[in-house]
Amino acid sequence: MAETETDLDAYAEAAAAMLGLAVEPEWRETIVVNLRVLRAAADLVGAFPLPDEAEAAPVFTA
Repeated sequence: MAETETDLDAYAEAAAAMLGLAVEPEWRETIVVNLRVLRAAADLVGAFPLPDEAEAAPVFTA
């Protein structure tokens, strides 16, 4: 199910309340835009095909 802008706005409001953050009204649209970008990045990661035999690396190095 695709999220709507209303869902993202409600999520931002609920997350701010849970964390005890006061969000100025002028920042709300910026927060929703950021959530939209993060959702798109998460969709890319979630859609990446991994073989069943893939294992998590115990140590990550660059």
